[in-house]
Amino acid sequence: MAGKRKRGAEPVNGEAKKRATGATPNNDPLSPITIQIITGSYERALHGFTATIPRATLNSIQEEPQATLTDTSQKEQASTPEDSSTRVSFSDTFLFNAHRSSLTTLALSPLSPTTSKITLATGSTDAQIQLYSLSTSPPAPSSVSKPTLTPTPIHENPQNRELGTLQHHASTVTHLAFPTHGKLLSASLDNTIGVTRARDWTLLSSIKAPVPKAVGRPSGDTAAQGEVPAGVNAFAVHPSMKLCVSVGRGERCMRLWNLVTGKKAGVLNFSRELLARAGEGKFGRGEGLSVVWDDEGEEFAVGFERGVVVYELDARPRSTIIPSPRTKVGRLRYLPLENKHRKVLALSTEDGRVLFYDTTAAAILKDNAAQPQDGKDSGTDVEKTATFLGQLGGRTVGVSGRIKDFKVLVTPDATTHPQNKRLLIITASSDGAVRVWSASHQELEVAGAELENGEKEVEKTLENGAISAKVNGNTTSERQIGKLLGTYETGHRITCLEAFIMSAPASVPEDSTREKEAWEGAESSSSDDDEEDDEEE
Repeated sequence: MAGKRKRGAEPVNGEAKKRATGATPNNDPLSPITIQIITGSYERALHGFTATIPRATLNSIQEEPQATLTDTSQKEQASTPEDSSTRVSFSDTFLFNAHRSSLTTLALSPLSPTTSKITLATGSTDAQIQLYSLSTSPPAPSSVSKPTLTPTPIHENPQNRELGTLQHHASTVTHLAFPTHGKLLSASLDNTIGVTRARDWTLLSSIKAPVPKAVGRPSGDTAAQGEVPAGVNAFAVHPSMKLCVSVGRGERCMRLWNLVTGKKAGVLNFSRELLARAGEGKFGRGEGLSVVWDDEGEEFAVGFERGVVVYELDARPRSTIIPSPRTKVGRLRYLPLENKHRKVLALSTEDGRVLFYDTTAAAILKDNAAQPQDGKDSGTDVEKTATFLGQLGGRTVGVSGRIKDFKVLVTPDATTHPQNKRLLIITASSDGAVRVWSASHQELEVAGAELENGEKEVEKTLENGAISAKVNGNTTSERQIGKLLGTYETGHRITCLEAFIMSAPASVPEDSTREKEAWEGAESSSSDDDEEDDEEE
């Protein structure tokens, strides 16, 4: 019976696949953009929902000139589309009770053109890692169902399902990352970084960081009496996949790890002067809370409680960032720009803003700066500050809640239509609001060019395209970048967020079953299919 095929499993491809599923791929320049958004919360809920953005909305934003918002009515008119054809629509896709306690971190595996699935990993304070398989295909219109208690429609997809649990950590999971399709890295407060193989979810190695020495109990320490604060707060993998940088609790240093050998590659201490420039006062903890590499691996940034230090590839500090007005710093992310020679770092704050800084402009200003009169290096590289480009959100536009996490995506038609390339920024506030923003590369390019021309050009920029407001009794002007497209209230206290653009075509119905067998380690053969055909006949 070899060569026989199951009835109803006729391959579907091309236009036939579109007609069979009712969904169109996201790379169509006329089809709407569908974003799958996933949030974790203190309430242990893993909430997934989609945001569908019509192309007309992005086109209208690109065509309209930048204007100054002066009153509340104009802000609401600019941020809320009037026509239903240009309104961003939200719909729920799944809601899982993922963990026994609050979620701390999320991670998505890289998108692959060969499959319509993506793996989601979730970490929690219960020391466990949950794995889920999510569909990357936009939901079909026929799958919508109307709930009885909420006006939000539901697009439930049976292909979104749980895979299993990893239990190789003994304390809170603080950070997760998929550097490649085949590896999952996880950090925990048990002072380990685990490397797991995604094919069969086997723990390949565990990198052990030393326990810091007890030098007194810092302010805000939650360690038990007689213990010292310890654990890995965050890590970042170099694009070469050979080097990893980590920062931990209770130590004023960052550690370099050789991922080829799994051993320590070096330790770089934070000097007292550097911590002072990064906003760490006398009673500050002085520990790094986050770290991130840029896409090219030419620089990385370490985030502290109230500031950021940008390092060069050779681990020399290049510049520092202190938000103004001063506030706590949250998530750090580098923006994917067309100009690879420019580095723009985005960071979220406790007062509801996402700030954008040009970290390469600081290096240019450093090279052109006057040398000391004695001809000696004063060692003040760290005193250089990155160039502030603008902000997104904030009290001036009615956003004051702490932004716990955010994600930056690029419209899928960027390669075929570079002039239409836009950034989609999804922000998650601690009050449960998820906002979708749109920004263009031109806004960041123009801001960088204007700020490099001098103070006079800066004043002109602030007069045209900025919002004036009173913060703590002082009148300030901040250059606003981007525009609000839509807001979704989750009803949960959000702790972490992930998102991706759903661009894969809908898969054949049998794919979910075969993939489940593959995850469980069973290999399907043609003989098994033949036996099922015989039973049906």
